Amino acid sequence: MEMPAALRARDPGAAAHSSTLILSVCAAVVAGFALAVQHGAGVAVLAAHAVVVAVLLAGAAACRLVTPERYDRLGLGMSTALGGVVAISALNLVTRDASAAAQAFFVFPVLWAGSHLRPTGIAVATSVAVGGEAVTLFVLTPPAGALVDLGTFGAVLAVLAVMLVRSGRVQERLVDALREQARVDALTGLVNRRVFDEALTGGRSRRTAAGTALLLLDVDTFKQINDAHGHPVGDAVLVHLAGILREQVRSADAVLSRLGGDELAVLLPDCPPSVAAERAGLVHDAVRATPLPLPDGTLLALSVSVGVAHTTDQATDLHGLYSAADQALYEAKRAGRGRVALASPPAARAAVAVQGLREPAPTVG
Repeated sequence: MEMPAALRARDPGAAAHSSTLILSVCAAVVAGFALAVQHGAGVAVLAAHAVVVAVLLAGAAACRLVTPERYDRLGLGMSTALGGVVAISALNLVTRDASAAAQAFFVFPVLWAGSHLRPTGIAVATSVAVGGEAVTLFVLTPPAGALVDLGTFGAVLAVLAVMLVRSGRVQERLVDALREQARVDALTGLVNRRVFDEALTGGRSRRTAAGTALLLLDVDTFKQINDAHGHPVGDAVLVHLAGILREQVRSADAVLSRLGGDELAVLLPDCPPSVAAERAGLVHDAVRATPLPLPDGTLLALSVSVGVAHTTDQATDLHGLYSAADQALYEAKRAGRGRVALASPPAARAAVAVQGLREPAPTVG
């Protein structure tokens, strides 16, 4: 039976490592306490300590041996927190210890839950901790005193849980923001080269009969634009082109990326060559038809060169697709810029390469 997602750990790997550590440490503490403090107690007390130590060590071993995925599915993170509450309650009852020091131990399962579980799991662990404390107090102390202590320590546990939930949410937002910064180009809002490379490599497992297409775009005379108008205008050009790309190509159908400098890329999975060529033409025409307004009110005409490559070969390394599109892009620029160039099919490129190998080397002189 799998644990509900709301009760699972936020990071199963970190939680499993932490569970192994804390359960091992707790086993050592309980064993040391039994030997140093409870050595003169009755057999039942020592037996209870021995059982708790054995359970803690078994839990530590289980968390150490299972994979993080299985740790998460089995809910061993939630079990760590709840098991801690049960162990503390059992030892307090066996030793008949309802002191403030004994009650303070209920903080540790809540702290652990707050560090590794989701908000629902933290709420469950805190509720069980308050319940375990209530059982201990009402069994070992008079009702009036038990109510006072339960109200005091229960409030502490509740406030601690709320603070941990809020802290966890802030941390998650920060992590999400860092992840977004790591994958998105700050200027254009397109994904960066790293995400593009991952998509290009991952495309091998998503091959379809239509194949995969790649468009590489390069701004014509981009250096001259920077020299004549300044780098802020050059940045505005890239932002402008990114907006045109989003209008012409749905991001749900493609990976829109800024590879670096003024080079943009559009990766089109499940796209036949005719559609890829049509998309390239639409983007090219849209750039020509949409000049960039400058701060002084004038319009800056823009153009791009586009290289298009396509493959349906299941065995082709998709990084070869990038090389083919890059060659087509340079063909477009060499032919006069402001145009779309289509790469030769893989079979034709292979034939040309073989023919080039067979031709004799030219003589000099």
